[in-house]
Amino acid sequence: MDATIAERPSGAGSPPAIKPTRRRSLRSRIASCWLHLVLIPVGLLWISPLAWIVLTSLKTKIEVFDPEAGFLPAALNFANYPATLAVAPFGTYLINSILVTGSILIGQLITITLAAYAFARMEFPFKKILFTLFLLQVMFPIYAIFLTNFVTLHEFGLINTLPAMIVPFVASGYGTFMLRQSFRQVPAELSDAARLDGCGHLEILWHVFLPLVQPTLIAFTIISVVTHWNDYMWPLLVTNSDDVRTLPIGLGLLAKSDSGADWTRLMAGTTIVVSPLLLFFVIFQRRFIDSFMHTGVK
Repeated sequence: MDATIAERPSGAGSPPAIKPTRRRSLRSRIASCWLHLVLIPVGLLWISPLAWIVLTSLKTKIEVFDPEAGFLPAALNFANYPATLAVAPFGTYLINSILVTGSILIGQLITITLAAYAFARMEFPFKKILFTLFLLQVMFPIYAIFLTNFVTLHEFGLINTLPAMIVPFVASGYGTFMLRQSFRQVPAELSDAARLDGCGHLEILWHVFLPLVQPTLIAFTIISVVTHWNDYMWPLLVTNSDDVRTLPIGLGLLAKSDSGADWTRLMAGTTIVVSPLLLFFVIFQRRFIDSFMHTGVK
């Protein structure tokens, strides 16, 4: 007797047997339809602010406040973008944002990798106490140390320079804790085998640990890039010239006007600021999803 078929007693008018596999397939399709019915409206709701920003950047000033204009612009007004670029040197702001965000990311990846490996796989005096002190920066809000950082940078003559926006963030307590937990999941037998082959700590870190924790590194990269690309308060405090300002500062300057904010140019500037992050996500979307899934499993 076939185990996948539920046999019914033969008789006139008896319905045909239905395989359990077909039932499960039907149930999964129904569940998938319901899931899509729920997620599609949620996705449209999530993307609606971004759509509003882009469409507003293509409207005229009159259409923005005209209640009869509707959600879509009457005609695509791309002139707002060159007008926005003419108000402030957004090209310089873009280069500065790339330099600052990239430098912070490189510095953080180096420091958190070395620190996390030391706290996870090495033994030294006062290890637990030092790790607790290292995590204090996670417990305190970043705004609580702005004044101390500003005074320190002023003493070194770094105010109104790109290093002023980079140096305070080259280490990350959150990233160190995150990577330390991933290093602790790596079997000790792998590092012992590498040590028997004559590898030192740096070689073990490079050839054994880092390939196994790539999802965690990618997840932290996403968090770091988004955080520092959109950072507004700290660059505003330590810069006072267009030569070293970043995109969020330039966006804030568009909102300052004696006659009020020009919403068409402001939305055009917002689109310019957000576009690199969206492009970054589209290119590495698959890696982003995989990294968060693996990090969650760990």
